[in-house]
Amino acid sequence: MSDEKVKLFSVIMPAYRQEHTVARDIRSIYEVLETMNVPFELIIVIDGEVDGSLKAAQSVKKKGIIVVGYAVNKGKGYAVRYGMAQSSGDVVGFIDAGGDLKPESLPLMLDTLVWNNADIVIGSKRHPLSKTSYPIARRIFSWGYQMLIRILFNVNVRDTQVGMKLYRRRVLSDVLPRLLVKQFAFDIEILAVAHRLGYTKILEAPIELDFEGVKSSIKSGNFWRVIFNMIKDTLAVFYRLHILHYYDDASKRKWRFDPDLNFRINIG
Repeated sequence: MSDEKVKLFSVIMPAYRQEHTVARDIRSIYEVLETMNVPFELIIVIDGEVDGSLKAAQSVKKKGIIVVGYAVNKGKGYAVRYGMAQSSGDVVGFIDAGGDLKPESLPLMLDTLVWNNADIVIGSKRHPLSKTSYPIARRIFSWGYQMLIRILFNVNVRDTQVGMKLYRRRVLSDVLPRLLVKQFAFDIEILAVAHRLGYTKILEAPIELDFEGVKSSIKSGNFWRVIFNMIKDTLAVFYRLHILHYYDDASKRKWRFDPDLNFRINIG
C-alpha cells in the first residue's frame, strides 16, 4: 500500500442539454467528494450554451465548484479536455452528467490509483463488484467494441466505455497535446496513446450504473449513429497510431495546438 498523499483531486463533469438535472448532479458529486479526506475541485463544463444548463450549474454555490463553458457545442471529448485544461489537481478525473453513473464509486477509484501507484483507473461494467443495469443492445455492442479495442490496441482491460476515469496529471501532460478526437472515442484515444507512451499500469474499478436513456436513443436512431461514429473514430486512432505514427515524439511538429485546451504541467 502506498503512503502517497493526493494534493488536489480534480473532477470534471461535462454537461450538454442538462438544465433540469445538472444542479442535482453537481450536488450529488459534491456530497461524495466532501466525504473523501482529500482536497478537491469540481469543474463543470457546459458544452454549448444552448439551454439553461449554465444558469442551473451556476446556481449551486459551494466552495471548490468551478463552472466554465463556451457558446457552441463541440462534443464530450472536447468538453472533458477543456475541463482538464482548467484543472489544477495532481489527479484528474471525469464523470458523465445525467445520473446514470453513481459518484459513490469515486473514492474507491482514487484509492485504487493511489494504493497501486497506477497511471490510470477506469470504471468498468465488467468488474466483478460492479452493479449494472442496461439494455441488451448496449451489452452486445459494448462486448463487440471491447473485442475490437483489444485487437487494435492490445490494451488489456475489459471495458473502456464507462464515463468515469481517473488519470495522473503527468500522464495527461504527456498525452493531451497529441490528441485529436473531440467527440466520439476520445477516451480510447487517451488510453491507446498513454499505453503507447509507456503508461501501461491501467487498472479497472467497480462502478454502479443504472442506464436509463438508451432505449429512446435506439428508437430515434441516435444510438446507431453514435456506434457508427465511434467505430469510425476508433479506426482513425488506429491509423494515426500504427500507420502514420502521428502520436510519436518524432511527429510533434504535426500536432494541432488549441490554446483553449492548453494543459498546465505543474500543479497550482
